[in-house]
Parts: sequence; C-alpha cells; structure tokens
Amino acid sequence: MDRPIRVLVAKPGLDGHDRGAKVVAAALRDAGMEVIYTGLHQTPDMIASAAVQEDVDVVGLSILSGAHMTLFPRVRELLAEQGRDDILITGGGIIPREDMDKLSALGVGKLFGPGTPTTDLIAYIREWYAGRQAQEA
Repeated sequence: MDRPIRVLVAKPGLDGHDRGAKVVAAALRDAGMEVIYTGLHQTPDMIASAAVQEDVDVVGLSILSGAHMTLFPRVRELLAEQGRDDILITGGGIIPREDMDKLSALGVGKLFGPGTPTTDLIAYIREWYAGRQAQEA
C-alpha cells in the first residue's frame, strides 16, 4: 500500500448521537487509516461533496435515526453522479437484517450493528481495499 486508506466518517440526518462514530473514527485512525470526521447533522449532499473533495476510498455512515433506507442510497446516488461510484459505502447503526440485505442489493457495502468490534470493520475495509488495489494492478 503506497498511501493510507482514506475514510470519511459521517453522521447524516438529525441523529445527535455521535459517540459510536467517534469511537470508529479513532479506531480506524489507530489502524493507520487517514480519517476525516464530518461531525453531526450532515446532509447527503454535504457528505458526497466532502468525499469527492477529500478523495476518499471509503465513506462510513453512522445512522441511528432509522433513516438508513433513505440516507445510504442517496449518498451512493450522489457519489455516482459525481463519477465516484468506486467509493465504498459502509457504516452501521440500528439497521434490521432485511434492510441490510436490501441496501447490499443497492450497492452498499457491509453494514455493522451495535456492539460489533471495531476490528471487524477494520478488517473489512482492508480486505475491500486490497481487492480494489489488485483489480487496478
């Protein structure tokens, strides 16, 4: 790997609970990734714009509000409109299994529920990135 994996961690919508997002951001940073944390109350437009401007590899959304079926697809759509459908969209929150499956079918990456060890997310991102690097080689 010639540079650190760049990850944008965002809290879309009106959900004001950011402890989990901050824990994830710190864990990713400790794992050697470059992390941009956008803070609370981000719109999908703000998240997609920041992801493109920061040239990230991964967008991680933390959603506890129940709006995951709207927010994940919208961020994905906006990134695709900007020619960046190569960015992995992952995240977590209170998301029922059937919704995780629907989001996966829409091109969203693996999603993680409360209590998931951060090592699982780190391993997932590293594996995804290694696969993408292999395809580009």
